[in-house]
Amino acid sequence: MSIVRGIRAVARSPSRRVRGAVTVDTLTAAGYPSGGGETSESYARKLSAVDRCIEILSDSMAKLPAYCVDRTSRQRVELPILELLNVRPNEAMTPAVRKKLLETSRLVGGNSYDWLVRDPYTARIKELIPLPGHLVHPMWDVMGHVFYQVTDPYSGTAFTLTGADIAHYKGTSRNGLEGVGVLRRASEVIASARARQQHDLSYYEHGGQPSGVLRTDTDLGGMVKDPKDPEKKISKKDLLRREWERVHSGPTNANRLAILDYGLDYKAISVTNRDAQFIESQEVAIRDIARYFGVPLYKLQEGKQSYNSNEQNGIEYVVGTLHPIVTQYEEEQTYKLLFPSQISQGLELRINMMAELRGDNAARGAWYRTMREIGAFSVNDIMALEDMPDVEGGEERLASLNYVPLSRWVELSVNRNSANAGGETQ
Repeated sequence: MSIVRGIRAVARSPSRRVRGAVTVDTLTAAGYPSGGGETSESYARKLSAVDRCIEILSDSMAKLPAYCVDRTSRQRVELPILELLNVRPNEAMTPAVRKKLLETSRLVGGNSYDWLVRDPYTARIKELIPLPGHLVHPMWDVMGHVFYQVTDPYSGTAFTLTGADIAHYKGTSRNGLEGVGVLRRASEVIASARARQQHDLSYYEHGGQPSGVLRTDTDLGGMVKDPKDPEKKISKKDLLRREWERVHSGPTNANRLAILDYGLDYKAISVTNRDAQFIESQEVAIRDIARYFGVPLYKLQEGKQSYNSNEQNGIEYVVGTLHPIVTQYEEEQTYKLLFPSQISQGLELRINMMAELRGDNAARGAWYRTMREIGAFSVNDIMALEDMPDVEGGEERLASLNYVPLSRWVELSVNRNSANAGGETQ
């Protein structure tokens, strides 16, 4: 079933009416904080720092593959759902496109949704369809069950899906039902940065010339006919100002020779951008925006560009920023995409974050070496993590004789000393 046909098919079905539903609005009225004002995506993404942070985080999530693991044995398990997660979630999207859409929506609006389109006979999931956040409205009924009211973008018809049919990924949540996006939480910082940006734009649109004062001893009082509209009158001062700006303002008129007559004298009174510390304030805004998103400055081509520090910052980015996001995706997908019987068997859906660390060769190599030396990884385990084929004999795991149980320390110490002295060992 196509995405459009699927949406319309559900939209044409009778909508389930939920009485006594608890919505985000009713939660706010009951005393839960609403999260402040809205900042539109198009407005915020005109700032390069905001746009790049969204791209960095969504791209990071887009390249992380999913897998299933047995929680008890820690063995990987192949399931049909992995084909949707890693091969083709629906007819229109690749897995990377789906994950990028979901994370972008979660960052911008605080919420992203996967519509789990199921087979009506087997209840198996056939498609994973990301729904735009603004078209989905979460709610609780009087029994505490979660429902989602979805609006068809083509017909405008609203229909209701159960919690089992929606995988919901939230930003920072203040009520447990709905998340708050980064753009809302950082609205004041973004508004301030955009005002600075618009000031700079206006500055250069006017030729990068400071404003000033035209002085003359000539009387400029009274009104005259407007050359543009003889039916109207304009003050002499406004006419002079308009004509001066017409001739000398704008990028095409920059550095144009000024001819002053009638005793006119021009005096600049504005300060430069550097005098007003605009460059410094822009750097502060970038750092503030990066903090809200949890993105290291080096990824925004700001701050230190030392290789060693960037390697460490990359690890901190994975651990401090990506790991909490990945954990939420893992928990929601395990609960919603697996059958209850599979969950009771100890199966879990996981996301492999090693793809994000592939550029950190030193840290990755040290970690592999440590895990190999303590016997946790075999050579083939490492090859699998690097998406490389197994090697012959690579399944054998090694262990160092330098580490022994304390309970057998005396026995093994005597044996080693005897062996070193050429004696017999037991």
